[in-house]
Amino acid sequence: MSRYATPFRLANLAVLAGVLAACGGPAPLPDPRTLVNTAGVRVNADPQEMEVVDEFVRRSLEDIQRDPSFMLILEAVGEPVRPWEELRVNQAADSVWISLERGASDAVSPYQIYGHLHLMARRGEMAEWLPEAEGAEGYALERAILDRIADVWLYGRAIYDAAPYAPLDELLWASQAGYLDEYILTARADEFPEARQEFEAARGDRLDAYRDWFEETFESRPPGLRSGSGS
Repeated sequence: MSRYATPFRLANLAVLAGVLAACGGPAPLPDPRTLVNTAGVRVNADPQEMEVVDEFVRRSLEDIQRDPSFMLILEAVGEPVRPWEELRVNQAADSVWISLERGASDAVSPYQIYGHLHLMARRGEMAEWLPEAEGAEGYALERAILDRIADVWLYGRAIYDAAPYAPLDELLWASQAGYLDEYILTARADEFPEARQEFEAARGDRLDAYRDWFEETFESRPPGLRSGSGS
């Protein structure tokens, strides 16, 4: 069985929701609430989209807990960390390590699922989990995974009132505002230099607009343009 090396309480969203209703089927989802950040910027979740994400989250967490062919190891760190910053997949593709700030228990599931998706990509099993990313590599793969993680965090926050967590909130708000590419290619320009160059050539003005939007929305510079983790 997959194991967790983690001091966190098991805070996966399926458990918080109640995986099964008394009748033995999935519990009906609550109506999604509107999210508002400290700058007053709102995000709304579409109920039908949340149904799709709910099914995906349940399947992913069940696989993480029950599949004996791999281990997902969640390690505690003492500061905020973004999902990709300390991700490691071993050569045999049967173990994945991912780090999360100690105490950020409501963020456990999105971080687990991020690691799970990268492991599935390495094992050639992406068609079962994220068909649109089957065969994708490099930036295209990472973008597809982070797009899904943004949806998972929206699901957690809007449906089950997960506590705010800045590394995921920034991803979520950027994705919802149509700035996912700008977010990734600013935060991780050194990792995806070709994608960054292509984006600058085609839509370079969007990077300036993103920086302005981010500073207004979060009252700070974006990841990749500020000191500290993820810069």
